[in-house]
Amino acid sequence: MIKFYFHPSPNPAKVALMLEETALPYELVPVDTRKGEQHAPAFIAVNPNAKTPALVDGDATVFDSNAILLYLAEKTGRFLPPDTPAMRAQMYSWLMFVASGIGPYSGQAVHFKHFAPAPKDYAVNRYDFEAWRHWNIVDARLAEHRYMLGDEYTIVDMAVWGWARAVPFVLGADAWDKLPHVKRLLDEINARPAAVRAEALRTAHQFKTEMDGDARRAMFPQNARLQE
Repeated sequence: MIKFYFHPSPNPAKVALMLEETALPYELVPVDTRKGEQHAPAFIAVNPNAKTPALVDGDATVFDSNAILLYLAEKTGRFLPPDTPAMRAQMYSWLMFVASGIGPYSGQAVHFKHFAPAPKDYAVNRYDFEAWRHWNIVDARLAEHRYMLGDEYTIVDMAVWGWARAVPFVLGADAWDKLPHVKRLLDEINARPAAVRAEALRTAHQFKTEMDGDARRAMFPQNARLQE
């Protein structure tokens, strides 16, 4: 059975959605990042990057959420676009756009807005600007297409959904007024039974919610260098 290493945050959520959409049997392995469990040797043996999600499927170990989406799509033959060079090129491009743009810039915007110490005006300005720029590109794409690759729901939409759930926290409470097409996609996916089941996983384990000193040390180990 698949082992799915999970924390209730945007990147693992994408994989949870795919697993629920495909009805693949899996064992949920909680990794409480605010308790530092991502740094345990047993987990680093699965993902040397010490981040969730990760997946073990027999002899196959996969980490990075979009790599896992591709792996599961190829394993099941589902939620992929037509197997033509043009459509696969679109899939790879948008999937990597989410991986290299939406996720990192949204994550850094969250970090500097909500967790970083002052002074931080330069960093907040940079990452808020880039997060908005990337989300506006997605919104423009969805203004022209029902889904990211056209008329069919694919793993690219799942990748967008994982982070779209966090848009108000990333960009601000009024973000949906400026990203109506992303909100449309989010609402449509949220209504899918698989998404409801994926969201329910956050209560499958009592994950730590407090961002106390121990959590900050686990989540932001780089800060120890500031006190050297």
